[in-house]
Amino acid sequence: MAGHSKWANIKHRKGAQDAKRAKMFSRISKEITIAVKESGEDIESNPRLRLAIQNAKGVNMPKDNIERAISRATTDEATLEEATFEGYSPGGVAIFVECLTDNNNRTVSSIRSIFNKYGGSLGKNGSLSFIFDTKGVFTIKRKEDLDMDEFELEVIDAGAEDIDLDDDLITITTAKEDFGNMQKKLDEMGIEAENAGLQRLPNNTKELGVDDAMKVLKMIEVFEDDDDVQNVYHNMELTEDIEKAMQ
Repeated sequence: MAGHSKWANIKHRKGAQDAKRAKMFSRISKEITIAVKESGEDIESNPRLRLAIQNAKGVNMPKDNIERAISRATTDEATLEEATFEGYSPGGVAIFVECLTDNNNRTVSSIRSIFNKYGGSLGKNGSLSFIFDTKGVFTIKRKEDLDMDEFELEVIDAGAEDIDLDDDLITITTAKEDFGNMQKKLDEMGIEAENAGLQRLPNNTKELGVDDAMKVLKMIEVFEDDDDVQNVYHNMELTEDIEKAMQ
């Protein structure tokens, strides 16, 4: 679990530094839109919208962008649908892709094309259910005055299964059922997560050599650059050698 958290934290730091901010904003805007279409624009009665706005603030998304996404959801007749795709990269790494799309045929064609181009194989939905578990994941910026011993006791009481500290980022993992409890506990403690949500975490990992791993990471990057893709999960082990090659 901690290895996956480490990978997520590296992506979190890199995402704040490179030119992918626009893509990040687009993903969150879609999440805001679908949340509003599902349950309305009242933040208090719409937990999915509240979470999306929290994540928007975590990546410093401008207030105007957030308001536009909410407004678009109430006026735009286009319907966004959730779609998932499961398959393998070369080397046997499991790849799980989550999408939000207004044209499922386009998305299916695009995802299949990426799998084929990079030597992977698209499988049937449900084929990776034994590899990934859905967990609650909270990423928190550690403050200097935070008492970690007290903090850990509080979040464990709220259902934390794993607490990973990597530089100045704290990643808390919970069971899917404890996601709401952890949100409530952090609110009570006056702590706002930079990012929070349900993620698919691998319960086993695949280790590759650096050269093969970099090819898989390139494939994942292409998936993430697709406009319809929201999240990409994998079960590749992030070794120290791979981490060095990513720098």
